[in-house]
Amino acid sequence: MLITIDTSALIAVVTYEPGRDRALELTAGRSLIAPSSVHWEMGNAFSAMIKRGRATLEQATGCLDAYAEIPIKLVEVNLNQALVLVERHRIYAYDAYLLVCAMQSNSPLLTLDQPLRQVAESLGIKVLEV
Repeated sequence: MLITIDTSALIAVVTYEPGRDRALELTAGRSLIAPSSVHWEMGNAFSAMIKRGRATLEQATGCLDAYAEIPIKLVEVNLNQALVLVERHRIYAYDAYLLVCAMQSNSPLLTLDQPLRQVAESLGIKVLEV
């Protein structure tokens, strides 16, 4: 089974946050897919943690090294389709990319982001419970 995974779930896994064990359970033996933007979102998330004093450079690079070990197929998504979702649902482009990825691949979405979850469900995308 293919699963679209978002940044919130990936961060929970590599930083040992709540939801980590359930995310690992749900993805065990499954293939992961994400829009190519997830790679940059991970870098942005850890740069924000460093900037806010929530992580040291060493901690952040360790987490990014752990992320690099997760086998995720990064794919391009239809940007026009993403912009339609942005306009209709008033969401960020990065969230729209995840939704388009899930729709293009006909895969469920793994996220810890409640607003994203709600939009996904309204679009008929199956969301995995974390």
